[in-house]
Amino acid sequence: MTDTTGTLDEALERLHTSGPERDGWLSNHAPMAVEALVRHGRARAVHRWLDHYAPKLEDAPPALLAVTADGWREALGDPSRITDWTRFFAREVAERPWRAVLAEWWPRLLPGIAAGATHPVIRTGHAVRTLLAPGAEETAPRRTELAHALGYWAARHQPLPPLTPLAAAPSAAAALDAVPPVPEQDGGIRARLAQLTAFPRWGAAPDPDTAKALLTELVAAATHRYASHGHGEPIMLVHAATAPNAVLRTLPALPRDLWAPSLAAAWSAAAVVTAAYTPREATSYARTGLTPEEVFERAAAHGDDHTIKFADTALDVGDGLALSAAVRAVELNPPVF
Repeated sequence: MTDTTGTLDEALERLHTSGPERDGWLSNHAPMAVEALVRHGRARAVHRWLDHYAPKLEDAPPALLAVTADGWREALGDPSRITDWTRFFAREVAERPWRAVLAEWWPRLLPGIAAGATHPVIRTGHAVRTLLAPGAEETAPRRTELAHALGYWAARHQPLPPLTPLAAAPSAAAALDAVPPVPEQDGGIRARLAQLTAFPRWGAAPDPDTAKALLTELVAAATHRYASHGHGEPIMLVHAATAPNAVLRTLPALPRDLWAPSLAAAWSAAAVVTAAYTPREATSYARTGLTPEEVFERAAAHGDDHTIKFADTALDVGDGLALSAAVRAVELNPPVF
């Protein structure tokens, strides 16, 4: 859906005075949530939602030293350089076509897809969707949002530890079921990442079209799995679906030779979140008879940022099980309104 109200650009401009994190390292979800609200026809609710979210926001940290095209490697993965990175990418997208900037940096950032609990890549996917929307203008706030997303990703960049490949899985759903949970499911995601040892092999793609098809399968499988497993950690487990969906949304803006490595990274993101938070046992859930519009309306009225973003992904998947999973997220996560 194309935003003809100007609300999205207004909201992004309002948010670009804030940093991408709060309370030390928790992510600022507002740019992603407002994009989803506008996308699904809830533009009139955006500023009210932001008014409620605004007390959580913090100013961007001070700049330290400019990131340069020649010296960027020393700043990669340094969260103290968030503002330096944001300013670097703001210059890049102001001076060059944003697709060229994305194509150059995407393969550099992919190895750190788990950075910031996958929030940077999710924010990137939302930003790219605003720029690719049919009939949408590539406005300055939307290009700047891409700069903020990429800057956040570069600053939080964190490759995974070496992992042992386990037996190959025949499908995305089977692969997610075969992911070994980390031994100690306590603490934040960084403590859990340190416990990763092995993932099932899945998702080898001999060509770009196969990579896209498998990525679509992965998003659907992770969304469906939330219905029966989301109770393990209702907030964090949404990322098993929203992170690979962010990659899927970005594919049309990327050169086709980047699609297969994008699938591999998306699988690792979904597997990381699954390993870190999946419960030992599945649970039953009710199938919904709601329409997609009714499901998203319920998520928007609920108000939780993760629930809104997960419903957005569930609508992309579009089938009854995905919609039931989105309703499950509404039930499991605490409401904002």
